Amino acid sequence: MDINFYLYTHNVRGIIMTLEELQIKANEIRQDVVKMLLEAGSGHAAGSLGMADVFTALYFGGVMKHDLTNPYWQDRDRLILSNGHICPLLYATLAHAGFFSLSELASLRKLGSRLQGHPERERLPGIEITSGPLGCGLAQAAGYSYAARIPTSHKDTEGNPRWRLYCVCSDGEHQEGNHWEAVMFAGKNNLSNLTLLVDRNNIQIDGFTEDVMPLEPLKAKYEAFNWSVIEVDGHNIEAVIDAINMAKAIHENPTVIICRTIPGKGVEFMENLPEWHGKSPNLGETIEALNDLRTLSGKILSEHE
Repeated sequence: MDINFYLYTHNVRGIIMTLEELQIKANEIRQDVVKMLLEAGSGHAAGSLGMADVFTALYFGGVMKHDLTNPYWQDRDRLILSNGHICPLLYATLAHAGFFSLSELASLRKLGSRLQGHPERERLPGIEITSGPLGCGLAQAAGYSYAARIPTSHKDTEGNPRWRLYCVCSDGEHQEGNHWEAVMFAGKNNLSNLTLLVDRNNIQIDGFTEDVMPLEPLKAKYEAFNWSVIEVDGHNIEAVIDAINMAKAIHENPTVIICRTIPGKGVEFMENLPEWHGKSPNLGETIEALNDLRTLSGKILSEHE
């Protein structure tokens, strides 16, 4: 039997890789995201590239439970993607994890494709909710988390839920009132099986968040609503994994991990530019982007040099 196939289908916690392997995987995922956006001719580049290290940590760092032979396994951990516009990243990550074929990534946003511009529940294994309207994901995740605490047979020996909720949201979503309603609800009900990962990349479609609607002090705001807060470099995969594991050990309240990321990470001409929030590259830009990713922005000489 192919050992990689065996690992994919029998390790419910995913393939646990070395740090170097995780970094390589994140780079491969970024390359696929760029190719997908070119093929689609539309889509969101900045956030998809910026959160690749976080998604790699979640799916390949041994922190999320999932079973590819049974993607709707009752005790799986659930990932709720609130900022559904970065679904190219989610699709690429799920394909690399083995949920469906890598070849299907080329169908992004095509008519009849399972890979639409925002994810749709039940279209693909591994998609937990349909997302699109920003600011709604945390409310859905909090509802799941609250339901998991209702007495059922799916508890561990101490009566805790066997599965956890992970919600990914953008920083721009914090301008939505219903996001803060969910923050209050989760804090009030001490939903310790809920971990929120915020993509703090400081941009949104209209510009920089602090110009459009300032969010700081973000850490203090969550603490005021009875959340534990961890701040982390969102491109340090090892630190992200440590933060997620730390959140698992907190039993008093929900945890938010503020992931400070660079939008467009890995592609020099995209990094930190709000214009790439909702833009896809043309052919020339794709060639340049892939060269940046394959050579780590020139740090690695290509085999042709």
